[in-house]
Amino acid sequence: MKGIRYTDEFKFEAVKQITERGHDVADVAQRLGVSTKSLYKWRHEIELQKR
Repeated sequence: MKGIRYTDEFKFEAVKQITERGHDVADVAQRLGVSTKSLYKWRHEIELQKR
């Protein structure tokens, strides 16, 4: 079974809630219906793109 595919914009906005607005990873994950593991992965990927 394949998981849900999220757009890059969705991922960026989700990570922004953590990095810029200071929200807790677990809270954002629960609110958006994604796993904390996904959020940490997205944050890492976005950080690598900025380099």
